[in-house]
Amino acid sequence: MSIRFITSLAIFLSIAFTSCNHDNSDSNKTSSEGSDVFFNGKDLSGWHIYNRGNDESKWKIVDGELICDPKGTGQFGDIISDKEYENFELDFEWKVKKGGNSGVFINVKEDTAYAATFATGLEMQLLDNANAEQRHKIDSTHWAGCLYSVECIGSNSKPNPFGEWNKGKIKQDNGQVTFWLNDKITFQDSINTPAFKQKIANSNMKNYPAFATYPKGKIAFQNHTDSVGFRNITIKEL
Repeated sequence: MSIRFITSLAIFLSIAFTSCNHDNSDSNKTSSEGSDVFFNGKDLSGWHIYNRGNDESKWKIVDGELICDPKGTGQFGDIISDKEYENFELDFEWKVKKGGNSGVFINVKEDTAYAATFATGLEMQLLDNANAEQRHKIDSTHWAGCLYSVECIGSNSKPNPFGEWNKGKIKQDNGQVTFWLNDKITFQDSINTPAFKQKIANSNMKNYPAFATYPKGKIAFQNHTDSVGFRNITIKEL
């Protein structure tokens, strides 16, 4: 075998090996691009109680699920992400007990100037429609999947019976916000338009001047007076 052949073979193998490694690296980078560790299913890393830091609360991890039991030990309060998000897709599953009520908030501004997450954040309502309080039953903007107290595609608000898991999804992309409940759109609007601001002015949320005024913020899960559970919580930044 000639020296020239051996040299040519070595160059060929080197190029081939480098090309393979380059392809694998790009593939791994693409698959993880935009992803974020949001809820690890083991502890409350990355989360804390709104305006109260890491104080012990009623939120616990049970069998990989994020559970809030109002009758449990610890402080009452909504749990909120450490990080702020602007353009994202948030997926999760949720369930409540009979008559249960909770919510997921986006664009929350954490500040002691605001006593609660709902003072700034848009809420995707989570509700057992069939067994809810009468005041919720008669107002379609209070139904599951809706932008609480503002707007709703009521015909698509069809949560599973209490105790069963539902699929929830929230997407925000340059001010366009969409809520899904069990794969059906329950709210969709551009929150930066004069028309949307007028909808707020016509709703009870007009009583909170900072509501829906922040284009980005933290994400929160509500500690209401009812038990609620979440699982398979993931987020992708856009």
